[in-house]
Amino acid sequence: MAPVIAVVTGASRGAGKGIALALGATGATVYVTGRSAKPGDSPHGGTVADTAALIDEAGGTGVPVVVDHADDEAVAALFARVARERGRLDILVNNAAKVAEPMRPGGFWANPIEAADLITVGLRSHFVAAHHAAPLLLANGRGLIVHTGHYGAVSYHQGPAYGAQKAGADKMAADLAKDLRPHHVAAVSIWMGGLRTERAEAHLATLRPAARTAVPRESPQFTGRVIAALYASPHLMAYSGRTLIGAELGARLGVTDVDGTAPVSRRDELGAPPEPHPSLLG
Repeated sequence: MAPVIAVVTGASRGAGKGIALALGATGATVYVTGRSAKPGDSPHGGTVADTAALIDEAGGTGVPVVVDHADDEAVAALFARVARERGRLDILVNNAAKVAEPMRPGGFWANPIEAADLITVGLRSHFVAAHHAAPLLLANGRGLIVHTGHYGAVSYHQGPAYGAQKAGADKMAADLAKDLRPHHVAAVSIWMGGLRTERAEAHLATLRPAARTAVPRESPQFTGRVIAALYASPHLMAYSGRTLIGAELGARLGVTDVDGTAPVSRRDELGAPPEPHPSLLG
């Protein structure tokens, strides 16, 4: 069987890096995108080349590509390269997001307006990547688009721009699924819990010790394991169009985290995904 071909956007570090590594561990060829070409490009470290090298070590094939997802032409060139080198695409994970630093007290008006950049690189960029990926996914007759989501779509987290981006990405996945369903290509949004990422660890270090352990955290690889299992599932299309809590989907598919634990759903605490209208699922 030919290896899975995947594109994971925003994978220099954080959730994208973990997802890319988990897919690579299944033997997949993973195109890793991000803006970080040199170690000093981000205060949190990490580059696309670093992630690609770790994918190689995990048993897959990592392909680093420096891409600014605010640049439509660069995104088009990325998928043209995938078409030229592989001729197909199985999985697109839309994770790239221009995330501002944690919100300061005082309301959205007291914080930098750059927080709204998340709606450009994080929502619009998801659509642009899906637009260019779609012909490659359709050519297979089977494929999967995943948006990385969060409970912030329905509960307050990091301010209005963050909530708008997450809620918009959920609805976009549902609408993509409607167009893609006749071609047996699925689209979903997967809500992640609190993650043990470089950015999160740096923030937690500023908190009181009790606050650091108050919320159970998933590894960044967990969502990648869930995505791999979902793509392999014979019931893939039954999930298309839905927003799914990663912890719940993992339990359904028999997926555990890297340490063998089962992440916990925070549905009761933070809210549940909206149920799509039947017209989106038919």
